[in-house]
Amino acid sequence: MIKAKNIRNFCIIAHIDHGKSTLADRLLEYTGTLDSRSMQAQVLDDMELERERGITIKSHPIVMHYTDDSGEEWRLNLIDTPGHVDFSYEVSRSLAACEGAILVVDAAQGVEAQTLANLYLALENDLEILPVINKIDLPSARPDEVREEVGHILGVDPDGIQAVSAKSGVGVRDLLAAIPRLLPAPVDHSELPLRSLIIDSSYDPYLGAVATVRVMEGILRKGDAVRFLATEQSYEVQEVGCFVMKRQPLKELRAGDVGYVVTGAKQIQDVRVGDTLAVDSSPLPERLPGYRPVKPMVFSGLYPIDAQDYENLRDALLRLQLNDAAITYEPESSKALGFGFRCGFLGMLHMEIVQERLEREFNLTIIATLPNVQYEATLKSGNEITVANPAQMPEPGEYSEIREPYVRSTIYTPSEYVGSVMKLCMDRRGVQEGMSYLDSKRVELHFRLPLSEVVVDFYDRLKNNSRGHASFDYEYSGHEPSDLIKLSVLVNGEIVDALSSIAHREKAHIWGRLLVSKLKEEIPRQLFQVAIQAAVGAKIVARCNVSALRKNVTAKCYGGDISRKRKLLEKQRAGKRRMKSVGNVEIPQEAFLAILKVER
Repeated sequence: MIKAKNIRNFCIIAHIDHGKSTLADRLLEYTGTLDSRSMQAQVLDDMELERERGITIKSHPIVMHYTDDSGEEWRLNLIDTPGHVDFSYEVSRSLAACEGAILVVDAAQGVEAQTLANLYLALENDLEILPVINKIDLPSARPDEVREEVGHILGVDPDGIQAVSAKSGVGVRDLLAAIPRLLPAPVDHSELPLRSLIIDSSYDPYLGAVATVRVMEGILRKGDAVRFLATEQSYEVQEVGCFVMKRQPLKELRAGDVGYVVTGAKQIQDVRVGDTLAVDSSPLPERLPGYRPVKPMVFSGLYPIDAQDYENLRDALLRLQLNDAAITYEPESSKALGFGFRCGFLGMLHMEIVQERLEREFNLTIIATLPNVQYEATLKSGNEITVANPAQMPEPGEYSEIREPYVRSTIYTPSEYVGSVMKLCMDRRGVQEGMSYLDSKRVELHFRLPLSEVVVDFYDRLKNNSRGHASFDYEYSGHEPSDLIKLSVLVNGEIVDALSSIAHREKAHIWGRLLVSKLKEEIPRQLFQVAIQAAVGAKIVARCNVSALRKNVTAKCYGGDISRKRKLLEKQRAGKRRMKSVGNVEIPQEAFLAILKVER
């Protein structure tokens, strides 16, 4: 049995595409955890979408056994973490389970927004940081400059920073030897009562909810009576073990170990990420610090294209939630789209991933409504309500204040693009809070931005304005009062609730014009004129007409009195008026998809 002083719990943190998963592959290969036949690129990314997009979505713990040059054995518990801002909660849980972190920085791109965001998260958790410069074999690599940059940020000697190429393996063996030497061991609290932090949870159809845990205090054995402190559910431990690609049962997990525990819990909601698993005793021990429930930031309605798939969509969301506790959903209905679900996501990338998984893994074809955020309103009666979609927005005379979520953003950009990036933020109602030059070429900008202006296309516009060089990170900073109104969309005089949105008063008419002009392109022509309008209350702020198809009713008239043609045309006109009053305009699915692509 390996003692606590020979255990190292660490994670790899970095910006997207700086080489976390590739470095993890080399560490697994050089420690002999996987043989060459089992080795493949991004081996820890077991989801098809992760491989396809080249990103990490879920944290993946794995145990590596390493023997150094002196013959001493070490157990290295690696947790591969996501890099995207949408999955920062996954990163924070992983960091809480570690004593050290390898900070990977791309030798060509240097320090970027999420590099620093994840670094600050690691420092908040009092982790020892081991900086590594990756991709030194690229033609565009500038390792000496990036070393200086990282050394300046961390306050360390740049010459002591490791340089590797995770793809070719250059320098990785030296890094592996440095991990036991430079990262601290966990404190051995095996004599204390059991307390374990739940890092992640997944669902197994045979075992139920499986919790990934870091044992902070005590010993966890099969047969122990345990309790989840957040949900106050008690269970008997059926199996414990560690991860070596697959689950490997063990006799026990001691303080300092990372592994899994099977309790037989059938509801994933009982096994909450960030909760404390403790011995079921009286009195109960205190929770480990840092637990907070996952809070969705972006909301969208998901509707099946075929109404008969409603139950299938419900089952699919339930099963998806078993492996991704960050998804929330509740039933809702729309006049235009029928029955569906109002779903909450951590961000736009998270929303895209969930939609793709629903379509791929469950063979569902769905429509998503325009993403929005959750507002808070104070009614004149004094009651507080949450406004999750435009249909819940109270009438203007019913509320005294409405608040929208704001985020504090950090943007890193080359100095030549500062003007265009600042203009973009100002156009999105941003308030500048700071600006500093990292060096002569790179600038760090801090803006406070409304989340509703960020979630749709802000990131794409930022990349366009900076030719792909700027990077972006944000964190929720609270709700602030704002002058918001409901922008309704009317087609042929009927309000289409699925196309309605909540907008700032200053931008309502601009957004309304964009919406109606896009809908004019997508709604097919009818036998009568169709009016598409954007309205704020009773006031129409934008309008477009889809002209009517015209049948030539006078084609059969060959000469004769003009009054005969006039009678036929008047009869046609009366028919169109009658048709307009009773006719329904069917809005195609393409119209809802087109709205998502409207550039603000």
